Amino acid sequence: MTAAPTTQIPTFASLFEAITDNIATVIRGKEREIQLAVVCLLAEGHLLIEDVPGVGKTSLAKALAASLECTWKRVQFTPDLLPTDLVGVSIYQRSTETFDFRPGPLFANIVLADEINRASPKTQSALLEAMEERQVSVEGRTHPLSPPFMVIATQNPVEQEGTYRLPESQLDRFLLRLSLGYPGREAELSILDAQGATDALVVLRPVVSTAEVIAMIDAVRNVHLADPLKAYLVDLAEASRKHPGITLGMSPRATLQLARATRAHAASSGRKYGTPDDVKAVASAVLCHRLVLRADAAARGLTAQRAVAELLASVPISRGA
Repeated sequence: MTAAPTTQIPTFASLFEAITDNIATVIRGKEREIQLAVVCLLAEGHLLIEDVPGVGKTSLAKALAASLECTWKRVQFTPDLLPTDLVGVSIYQRSTETFDFRPGPLFANIVLADEINRASPKTQSALLEAMEERQVSVEGRTHPLSPPFMVIATQNPVEQEGTYRLPESQLDRFLLRLSLGYPGREAELSILDAQGATDALVVLRPVVSTAEVIAMIDAVRNVHLADPLKAYLVDLAEASRKHPGITLGMSPRATLQLARATRAHAASSGRKYGTPDDVKAVASAVLCHRLVLRADAAARGLTAQRAVAELLASVPISRGA
């Protein structure tokens, strides 16, 4: 009697690799940034991509959304964008004499907020509840957002005319902040070679289902962080609050966010436990936009990236971590 064929269940690492490889067909030479973007998704965080025009910020967001069998919407942020344009609006139906809620683009699994700093502070603040609570409130009624839910925002740090700076309270809602930078020579040559008759983004197809994404998120929650590793995270937070060049160090929320990103990075490597190397791999992307440097930091040559590097170099790793 012939045995029935067995169905191979994809592992977390194989699914993670499938997503990153799919995105890499569009974004060339940025493997680390691609991996961190997927880590952000699986850590149930939101992503801010900040860089000059033309380096692939929007393409990275689109490629990530297209690689998942999830719903996604793009919103071009402009000064005249209203909060109702994001969350939706209730429309009166004369036939039934009731109000019918029409959901806005926030009711998607992945929301691309393009050039977020071009919208007014009132519209930017409409994102806060959705990003933090996974829900929106319209006219006294609360509407939950279906998981997974991720906001990917882009902004241009060079052109500031007609823009509104994101306040620290909103920056803190983003788990990671990435900067793509210019591609290397070989990567840019491959970009030129790939620009043929077919747009790589148009032919990109999902490689992971919504159910698999949710299962991966559940797996990340169960990644173990040993007590010595938790102590290492707390030591980093305390060191940031005492650093002579930092006015505002890590908050308890920042410590929690760093732990979540650490778990997701460990899972992406096929492990069910976190290590100090996982912390170091995500620390800069998690912390740089949360630290507020002293006014004279620039004159002393201190940047947020350098401050994080100093923290990682100065804080000893607890034994057993």
